[in-house]
Amino acid sequence: MNYNTFTLDNGLRIIHLPYQGEVVYCGYAVAAGTSDELVGEEGLAHFCEHMTFKGTDHLTSIQVINTLERVGGELNAFTSKEETFYYAAILRQHFGKAVKLLTDIVFNSTYPQHEIDKEMEVVCDEIESYRDSPAELIYDEFENRIFNGHPLGHNVLGDKDTVRGFKSEDCKRFTQRLYRPDNAVFYVYGDIDFKQLVKKLEMLSDKKKDGEIIRCDKSFEGLKEELSGKRANDDEQQTHQAHVMIGTAFGKDLEKWRIPLYLTNNILGGPSMNSRLNLELREKRGLVYTVESIMTSYKDSILWTVYFGCDQHDVNRCIRLVKSQLAKLCNAPLSSVALSNAKRQIKGQIALASENRENYAISMAKQFLHRGTLKSIDKLYERIDAVKVEDIYQLANEILKEDRLFTLVFS
Repeated sequence: MNYNTFTLDNGLRIIHLPYQGEVVYCGYAVAAGTSDELVGEEGLAHFCEHMTFKGTDHLTSIQVINTLERVGGELNAFTSKEETFYYAAILRQHFGKAVKLLTDIVFNSTYPQHEIDKEMEVVCDEIESYRDSPAELIYDEFENRIFNGHPLGHNVLGDKDTVRGFKSEDCKRFTQRLYRPDNAVFYVYGDIDFKQLVKKLEMLSDKKKDGEIIRCDKSFEGLKEELSGKRANDDEQQTHQAHVMIGTAFGKDLEKWRIPLYLTNNILGGPSMNSRLNLELREKRGLVYTVESIMTSYKDSILWTVYFGCDQHDVNRCIRLVKSQLAKLCNAPLSSVALSNAKRQIKGQIALASENRENYAISMAKQFLHRGTLKSIDKLYERIDAVKVEDIYQLANEILKEDRLFTLVFS
């Protein structure tokens, strides 16, 4: 993988991966997410993402919207627990417009109060619509309990009372603290002149900010003892269907377990119909429409969960079936044939996913933002190939045993 990197004097890191094509994918990855919110700021990272489109020192909100869209481009953003992305897809001939606009909104937004007064109701509607979906709400509630008292437990959207209290000064304070060149990466995936890009960003981006970046303490040991092996029922949701999450989180030996868990997760409940949990709960017994396992890899911790929705009277049966599949991994090692098949399957999935260029570009930027390097798909394949049968067996017994899991039921 031949990619270009450069760091400006102000600390902004630039990464460019060339490919031949008319469309260029680019944007800013800023290391500012909900886990960077201080007490009383819950939901502010996401709110600032909304407000960053509402005008800069040079452009009105309408001009921000029109700059790329009038030439057929796309401009978007999202906020996660550890970063905020502002990104664009644009024809190569208009790439300069995208660089200028993205740099302007990230570093020069003004966060006017009259726009905040309007946008807070938009975000409150988003919060309400989210609460109407228990299949999504349970993810936030599960993380809130798993990471109780830890910044990663913050709900991305926040709550309505907090959002309605945000002022222009709050947005400015948060972004001045974290929207800094030395806390961001500008990434490009496409056919552009890298040297010209560096020169353009040198002219456009802010000078280095004074002082240090203020962050929350994100150290995380693991699942608390009072949750290990326990189950919690939330009957207030009053849902027709029961929603269930089972999982754990840990903060030690991340590099040791990252790839073995990545592979094990795909075996158990990955996107393919032949995942063990899908075969067991849906195909054989017709108990669920959706069952999936998800590995969420944060910088200093890993969260692993299983989610399914089922009829109320099938909850206990489904939980037993999920745990029986985990117990199989704990009680006996995979066969070498099963492991070989799993490796071949996940490598095929990785190859297919890399064809989605926008998602690939975002993944590239996220890796570079947090790790300062970019590993090729071939290197990832090598790490997958290096996983041994005993690695999966040890992982299952140290991370996925029943007494290491927490279960949450919405009913």
